[in-house]
Amino acid sequence: MSSRGTGSRGTGSGAALGVPAGGAARHRTLLDISRLLSAVRRSTPSGIDRVEMAYAQHWLTRAERERGFVAQSPFGWFAAVEAAAVAEFAAALGEAWAGGAERGAALRRARGLAAGLQARLACGAGRRGLAAWLAPGQRTTLLIASHRALEAAPRLRALKAEGMRFVPFIHDLIPLTHPEYTRPRQVAHHAARVATITALADGLLVNSAATAAELRPHFAQARRALPPMAIAPLGVETTPPPAGPLPAQPYFVCLGTIEPRKNHMLLLLLWREMAAQGVPLIPRLLLIGRRGWENEHILRMLDRCEALRGHVEELGALPDDEARRVLAGARALLFPSFAEGYGLPLAEALGLGVPAIVSDLPALREVGGAVPDYLSPNDGAAWRRAVLDYATPGSAARAAQLARLAAWAPPSWPAHFAAAEKLLEEVAGAPSRPKSAPAEDYSLAAAAAGAAPA
Repeated sequence: MSSRGTGSRGTGSGAALGVPAGGAARHRTLLDISRLLSAVRRSTPSGIDRVEMAYAQHWLTRAERERGFVAQSPFGWFAAVEAAAVAEFAAALGEAWAGGAERGAALRRARGLAAGLQARLACGAGRRGLAAWLAPGQRTTLLIASHRALEAAPRLRALKAEGMRFVPFIHDLIPLTHPEYTRPRQVAHHAARVATITALADGLLVNSAATAAELRPHFAQARRALPPMAIAPLGVETTPPPAGPLPAQPYFVCLGTIEPRKNHMLLLLLWREMAAQGVPLIPRLLLIGRRGWENEHILRMLDRCEALRGHVEELGALPDDEARRVLAGARALLFPSFAEGYGLPLAEALGLGVPAIVSDLPALREVGGAVPDYLSPNDGAAWRRAVLDYATPGSAARAAQLARLAAWAPPSWPAHFAAAEKLLEEVAGAPSRPKSAPAEDYSLAAAAAGAAPA
């Protein structure tokens, strides 16, 4: 199926989107896939990209009468997207992210499909279908599983005026709690997202109690009661990774985008110090993740520091299967981050049976429980002792963590979606606000009539 073929099926019609011809429908939740459509620009996904993909794949398994898909057009309005088109796109993008010989072809196919969908959205396709989902007698909730579109308060307010409920997934509040580790423009963007949430959300999904605790004061400041909320930890893949050659020398892995918040500098300084002091049998440090932002000092160390040669290797953004294979052979995951909303690399490492040495943060303690060794992200001496201990064959500390790990239960996607769907049912059963005319010039009635976008 091509993107051209997908476009010819009439994405804008209500019947093609599973809208009943008459009578009241069961509650329907519409999943926004706007971030996935933009994720094709990257060859490997971010953590939030993975979450939206997991939601898209799960939503495709739900009964047609209970689900739907929407996306924002390049001009900002929301419109319906056919499930068949989402399935084709998600399959191609998932294949590209997994890796393998056909990775490049799969990514090109995903990009072509995304471009076709975006072109149709720009032409107004799907607006009539969305209006049908909001017709009298329909009970509809919009679920946004990423932070994308949360700045579009006028658009969301217009949808709510048409009777739609709104549930966002909040991954973290780091731009507001730790602006020193964030690009300046993201602080204002995240403040706008939180303002949208506190004003419009009918329910909340969060990935950790730590994120929930940081969100509550914003509702208090907005003088609004906290709506129903579900804490739903993110699931991880626990199947054995593919086999392949690994370094014979003991090594550690640091997994994540190279940015100041992740505290790569602590590890680079530690490895430079060990090399300068002639520490025998220095373990290797493998860095997995793309180069991010405001990281000039870190990149200068990686590119120019001769003492790190042969000891630190930057692997870049690896495909999922390759990253899991490398991580599975590590002496431990090193995770010295200054702030986290959840800590997906920690869950992934423990899910593979790999010990972890991590920062002592509330979100990471939620994920790891009693298993990891927790250290201050500022205590370089403690990290050095732990690294050298874990690198030693027969390390007692590493053996003790492996023993604790045997009792650790990995978070699962089925459990996550059970919590999410319970929340969505609670939101759907709550009394709805009476419909009112949208204050904005974006209205679904105009969209259904084929009016030009505002």
